[in-house]
Amino acid sequence: MSSIMPTYKRLPVHLVRGQGAWLYEANDNAYLDALTGIAVTGLGHCHPVVSEALAKQAQTLMHCSNLYHIPAQEVLAENLCRIAGMDAVFFGNSGAEANEAAIKLARLYGHQNGIDTPCIIVLERSFHGRTMATLTATGNAAVQKGFEPLVPGFIRVPAGDIDAIAALANDPNVVAVLAEPVQGEGGVRRLSEDYLRGLRAHCDNNNWLLMFDEVQSGNGRVGTYFAYLGLDFKPDVVTTAKGLGNGVPIGACMARGKAAQVLGAGNHGSTYGGNPLASAAAMAVITTIEQDNLVQRVPVIRKLITESLHQHSQAAQDLIQTESGQGLMLGLVMRQDCPELVSLALKHKLLINVTAGHVVRLLPALTLTDNEAILIGERLAGVIDAYAAQLKG
Repeated sequence: MSSIMPTYKRLPVHLVRGQGAWLYEANDNAYLDALTGIAVTGLGHCHPVVSEALAKQAQTLMHCSNLYHIPAQEVLAENLCRIAGMDAVFFGNSGAEANEAAIKLARLYGHQNGIDTPCIIVLERSFHGRTMATLTATGNAAVQKGFEPLVPGFIRVPAGDIDAIAALANDPNVVAVLAEPVQGEGGVRRLSEDYLRGLRAHCDNNNWLLMFDEVQSGNGRVGTYFAYLGLDFKPDVVTTAKGLGNGVPIGACMARGKAAQVLGAGNHGSTYGGNPLASAAAMAVITTIEQDNLVQRVPVIRKLITESLHQHSQAAQDLIQTESGQGLMLGLVMRQDCPELVSLALKHKLLINVTAGHVVRLLPALTLTDNEAILIGERLAGVIDAYAAQLKG
């Protein structure tokens, strides 16, 4: 019997090492990783630049308190804000912590503007984390069940419905809108540019903060470093994590303008957030993405995977309704629920995920070779064709 709490339904795979796009069991059983720890190892496993940065930093200074200046953290903050077009950053250890910081920032912003019961507008099908506040912000009743009472101060509206946002314009308690430009757990759904632009307009008109959760979509995954960098406007607050550390826990909540002036000494904190080791890893990630221009590879890899899939599958056209997402947040929307595809993919030595019941989610590394991208498509074709045979069988 395992001593680990059973919070995951773990698959019968025991992974001990990784290299690039591949994960291995102790017996050298190799799996092609099209999930990357759910959008975490965007540079692939054990990327040499990240590994070297970690080894060097571990020999110098792994941790010190945020009570003191941490030069490695300050370098990371400067570069991350430069890329994001933000003014200041708070570092935590995860996406949930980054979103907690954003929620606290929005509430304090409300109180500083004379609002006693500040409320944040959130969207259906969203996912923002599993802490109590981020769980409440998440638009999934199933993951909230059993954890009531939930945290007050959130108003949920349908994703993509700008009229639902407009209807709240006269609510004196609203202080912010929190949204994922590309919803990950909610079915790999890209919110339209017009809708996102409408959010920006309503926030401007009502003195609300626009807050984007780019925990999953950030760090080059969608073909720009952040999804909003492909638009003609910015949010006031943006959160990220996952791919920022390539496997080393780190999260960031960034803000600009008036939002960057909200949090002060004593308002928030983190023991480990942005420590020297995590900062060195994240800086190595940023440097690699920029120097190797990996964002340009994103549409190429996506096209190679999907073309290979359809070239090698007999059943894909019948079983796949459409593609969704953006860049290497790639969703294959199936015509029916298909959770069994995950286990079936293991037999084809491929690691994938199914989210929202019927969306095959692919989150491969930005560093895939052409041949590896094609191989993902080939193996996925085998999975779908085997699944089709089961359905007929």
